[in-house]
Amino acid sequence: MKFKGNVWKYGADIDTDRIIPARYLNTSDPAELAKHCMEDADKTFAEKVRLGDIILADKNFGCGSSREHAPIAIKASGISCVIAKSFARIFYRNAFNMGLPILESSEAVDASEQGDALEVDMDSGEIINVTRNVKFTARPVPLFMQELVNAGGLLESIKKKGALR
Repeated sequence: MKFKGNVWKYGADIDTDRIIPARYLNTSDPAELAKHCMEDADKTFAEKVRLGDIILADKNFGCGSSREHAPIAIKASGISCVIAKSFARIFYRNAFNMGLPILESSEAVDASEQGDALEVDMDSGEIINVTRNVKFTARPVPLFMQELVNAGGLLESIKKKGALR
């Protein structure tokens, strides 16, 4: 999988309440969640994000409660992938289960700014900051987790294997 998009950059410890505030958890509709994605971290995000854009964040992205709504909201907003220095463990797994591509790269986060254009190759882990003409390599994602993303998430992966009918 390859992505190209502009950077939305956030700091450390962006918790799931800032990704999708609890007041919107009365729905699991991806389109509705997307309208409120990142609302408490950046009021303009939902109206300005473009299909293919990329979130970059410091350490511990997705900390807090273990809601699957957070990666669903991010994916539904049009974000192609999230790159962070590190992810909270439960968010990390939920992202793959929901089919949201994520990568860890401290170097890419430190060397990129809001609005920079990035090209990301999930298969190789290569990240190119096109704006600054710099290349990085993210921590490799295990193949079985890449397969989950390629399938659209855990449930879709299981369906494709014929285990659910």
